[in-house]
Amino acid sequence: MKKLERENLFRCTGNDEQLYGIRRVVIDEGTAKGCTVYQVTTAGGLDFDILPDSGLDMGRLRFKGVNINYLTKNGYDNPNRFLPIKDNFDHTFPGGMLYTCGLLSVGPECFDNEGDKEFHPLHGRYHGQSAKNLFAYVEGDNIFAGGEVRESEQWKHCLSLKRRYKIPAWESEILIEDEITNLTPAPVEYEMLYHVNFGWPFLSEKTTLELPEKIKTTPRTAYAAENLDKQCKFSGPIDGEEERVYFNEVFSDPVARVKNPELGITAELSWSLDTLPRLSQWNSMRSGEYVLGLEPSTCYTMGRAEERIKGELRTLKPFGSIKNFVKLKFF
Repeated sequence: MKKLERENLFRCTGNDEQLYGIRRVVIDEGTAKGCTVYQVTTAGGLDFDILPDSGLDMGRLRFKGVNINYLTKNGYDNPNRFLPIKDNFDHTFPGGMLYTCGLLSVGPECFDNEGDKEFHPLHGRYHGQSAKNLFAYVEGDNIFAGGEVRESEQWKHCLSLKRRYKIPAWESEILIEDEITNLTPAPVEYEMLYHVNFGWPFLSEKTTLELPEKIKTTPRTAYAAENLDKQCKFSGPIDGEEERVYFNEVFSDPVARVKNPELGITAELSWSLDTLPRLSQWNSMRSGEYVLGLEPSTCYTMGRAEERIKGELRTLKPFGSIKNFVKLKFF
């Protein structure tokens, strides 16, 4: 912001938090009791939560007062409730605007390796980790937040994910930059998926989806294949409706747009195609689980053991790093 514009701002306001800012609060009740939340507000109309105790993922998000994200019946979770054991995922999965999956496995729970039968829970262990080296501040015309999350096991892997949010104070966009580093002298196979979840009222029968032009789509189930013509269209909630999942292999222009003309709102999702070549898509029109998930990822969402067979696992060299970005923009 120019000096004159800043001077005029403080002629009109008593405090810049009238327009934008970031605030640290602690939840004092419910299943997320004790968890820290960074509440972010921008002058461009964004109001959303960053969750340091849930892998620095995002919870609720509103744009100009309209709810954009999907939350499950569980609501916000606490890492003490996140148990990486069989069949526990649906008891704690919160949804939210962003849920990061990985870092070793994405998709259904599975056993990997023939020898030690290594167990991987549904969508991995990442989201259940609390971050350290946290920061949250306003500098110039941007709001910054982030920290470091580690996923490790004695004798085996040690992966560090350093995440930085950059949010223009006067705009309505969020840039998430991740650097994942292998902190061991041995190569590590990894998987990642960014589970971006859109819900009501932004998601409705009026909503449409625009996918990248150059893609190859593979339905996961026969029901998804039967409804391929409805991949980018949505109904209202339907009791007991079966979910539909599509795997989109993206070849160029990694941008997807979700539009609700009735509300006059568009959400634009873009990502680093070189590191995240797939876009999984979750269409659930089921009552109570009414959600569109758009999920940039390293792989198809089939679990570590199946991805190994498909040759979809990526490898981080000893002490090597990889960088991903995901950007959300609203207008």
